[in-house]
Amino acid sequence: MDFAQLLNAVAFGSLLMILSSGLAMIYGLRGVTNFAHGALYMAGAYLAYSVTQHLSFWWALLIVPLALAVLGAVLELVFFRRLQGRSPIEVGLVTFGLAMVLERVIVLIWGERTLSVNAPAGLDGTTSLFGTHYPTYRLLVIGIALVMAVALVWWLRASRTGLHIRAASHDVETSSVMGIDVDRVSLVVVCLGAALAGLAGTLAAPYVSVDPGMGVGILINVLIVVVIGGVGSIGGAMVAGMALGLVQTMGSVLLPSYSVLVPYAALVAVLLWRPAGLAGKRLS
Repeated sequence: MDFAQLLNAVAFGSLLMILSSGLAMIYGLRGVTNFAHGALYMAGAYLAYSVTQHLSFWWALLIVPLALAVLGAVLELVFFRRLQGRSPIEVGLVTFGLAMVLERVIVLIWGERTLSVNAPAGLDGTTSLFGTHYPTYRLLVIGIALVMAVALVWWLRASRTGLHIRAASHDVETSSVMGIDVDRVSLVVVCLGAALAGLAGTLAAPYVSVDPGMGVGILINVLIVVVIGGVGSIGGAMVAGMALGLVQTMGSVLLPSYSVLVPYAALVAVLLWRPAGLAGKRLS
């Protein structure tokens, strides 16, 4: 694998890291496996297309995550709050239905054609790194993912809200008794998770095809990342997202005929080694 392919792996892993962090946060606090997360990512990419048609990519980078955060608030207040404590089958069916509704709404608005978004001016060329000319825009994706990861970890560890989120993720009932407003904290978490899905969709739009199938395709990888990282673990999701990006790219280079199997093989290997995932609690 050459240096450009390594950077491609890091760029793909960066997208997975952003997307899976949001899904892990929502599950960690609400206990909701949000199958609509891929549809939120898809909505982010389509919204980014529309915003860039009238304003610019930089405005899309601001507007789309905010719009998805509002949508996340609606999902939390109308659906997720009522799913608290329900069986995993009920939760899965409801969020799967939400995904189908969101995808249908997107198709009704934008149609089924494949759309493309141009990289912002000035970042649509290449940058020379160690003798390799690499697309500058993908370096931006890697940079934003790193900034997001550092900011998210700092926020969770240093802020009062972050402390409440970590406490509520560990034990909802005890946190509520201690005076933490769990419903307010959950609203913040779901809004942030949806905003991260919108951010990932916006960043992905300039270098992947924006089409009605993009949500389902990425959701499978994100679910694998969340399970490998340890369900509900944000740090584990970040590490697993980057690791899966590297492993999948290596598989495409070294075993092109079997590359589609690589993520599943990685999932099986990790679960055989650590059934609770890389950062999950050990199972008794």
